[in-house]
Amino acid sequence: MFKNINTRKNQSEFRPLEEQNGAEPEKMPKHVAIIMDGNGRWAKKRGLPRIAGHREGMNVVRKIVKRANKLGINILTLYAFSTENWKRPKTEVDFLMKLPELYLNKELPVLYKENVTIRLTGSKENLPKHTLRAVERAVDKTRNNNGLILNFALNYGSRAEIIQAVKNMYHSIENDSLSIDDITEETLTNYLMTTGLQDPDLLIRTSGEIRLSNFMLWQLAYAEFWFTDVLWPDFTEAHFDEAIKVYQRRARRYGGV
Repeated sequence: MFKNINTRKNQSEFRPLEEQNGAEPEKMPKHVAIIMDGNGRWAKKRGLPRIAGHREGMNVVRKIVKRANKLGINILTLYAFSTENWKRPKTEVDFLMKLPELYLNKELPVLYKENVTIRLTGSKENLPKHTLRAVERAVDKTRNNNGLILNFALNYGSRAEIIQAVKNMYHSIENDSLSIDDITEETLTNYLMTTGLQDPDLLIRTSGEIRLSNFMLWQLAYAEFWFTDVLWPDFTEAHFDEAIKVYQRRARRYGGV
């Protein structure tokens, strides 16, 4: 499960899952989550500023969203900015806060036409007004769509999410709208930022790092993990398809036999 898989492929050899009889709709993960890692290292290897890697990574987002939608995946969650990322240099943070606006200004008409629903998971606190405005506009524009849910984890940290959920449950108990004896896993799940979304079936992380980095710690309890050395700006539809194929070959037992 935690094996680091190097999936570097010659893009000219890419054959979509459909052509390999590998799409298998009944085995397709319904929710795929991705930790998009390696933008800075990609840029450094080329003698470029880190923001060049983030810009290239945005182009990959466009391709992977299109691919996920074509495969019929229900939810695609992208870890766009963590609560810890505020520690990065201000110039880099400022650019990262511009990316949602740059991406959505260009892609929103296409996403709307393709029946994609935009969703935000994360704290709105501290987000620049222009970032929040762009995301909220996209959420509102696509709220009546019923295709792929494109969920951006922006200013998101799982520990903070769980702490806030516990606080909110405590307030509900104080207000007599919740009994402590009625608290279950489902109760806590309904207080998380991802309420209403199925837990991820598959987690993909690029760049060779093998850790969760405070991402969906509760929700990933029974997800399948797929790691690759490929840096996010080099990640292709072929790599995405490979992750799906590996997922389809695994037996998910959820603690059973």
